Amino acid sequence: MTPDLQKTDHDLMPAKIIYGLYAVGYLVAFTSIAGVVYAYISRGKDQVLDSHLRFQIRTFWISLLLAFLGMLTMMIGIGFLIWGFLAVWGLIRVISGFLLANEGRPISGTKYWGIMAY
Repeated sequence: MTPDLQKTDHDLMPAKIIYGLYAVGYLVAFTSIAGVVYAYISRGKDQVLDSHLRFQIRTFWISLLLAFLGMLTMMIGIGFLIWGFLAVWGLIRVISGFLLANEGRPISGTKYWGIMAY
């Protein structure tokens, strides 16, 4: 990691807003869609911000895929387990990403099979 990426003077407010939209998305799904649109629009301004936006865009698409898979397998009972995993997985990703954004640090990867950002 280069020293200029560790500075805390990056404007990460768009990333924080998107993390908030994703968190509210557990109650109102439309906010997650607004969050991913905002993430796509906000790209290309700052390298640290882009690391968060890439993470958020991936979180959205993987969540959508897992939700669809959960819906398909709901008839055989596995879908409930997939949705439970998705809820925990998504919350941990949102919280860990927000904490890094709040500290002004980039997302350099994930650990625990993509569950937590570091």
